[in-house]
Amino acid sequence: MRTASGFSLLTLLLSAPIPGEAYADSVPRTHGPVTKRIVERQTGEAPGTILISHAARALDFVLGPQKVARYSIGVARDGFVWSGTVRVGAKAEWPDWRPPAEMRRRDPSLPEMVPAGPYNPLGARAIYLFKNGKDTLYRIHGTNDAPSVGGFVSSGCFRMTNADVMELYRNVPIGAKVVVE
Repeated sequence: MRTASGFSLLTLLLSAPIPGEAYADSVPRTHGPVTKRIVERQTGEAPGTILISHAARALDFVLGPQKVARYSIGVARDGFVWSGTVRVGAKAEWPDWRPPAEMRRRDPSLPEMVPAGPYNPLGARAIYLFKNGKDTLYRIHGTNDAPSVGGFVSSGCFRMTNADVMELYRNVPIGAKVVVE
């Protein structure tokens, strides 16, 4: 797996600073930009619903009958696109990342676990998507690589700036409906 800057995740992990040393230039100094804007949109969905458009690379959080908070997101690259209706099954602040077995088979250099911090691909928050009460292994999550937001970059997850995902995390309840199109 390569970051937007072309480094493999393993390279970044192995080059992580030793405690007491200065951080490398690649460590984010901010939570990234806020991309949220309020737009008019007739959805027919209840407030609190999340609508994700792969084609538009946008996540809409329904605020009311004709109003959504729209965020820019990074979406799945070719071969990893999916659609359907799921629910928010869990949420985590500064989560550890455990690459799924299938992802580790594709890239054996991936570690079993990446702890929370500047090299963790889930960033500041993760919203876990469930179907029929079971974890889909897909997430709406932050990133420490803000320039990747807006691209076709993931293996099926939805990537937001840390600033955006921190706000969404506060507002979306467990059980919320998520429609991916």
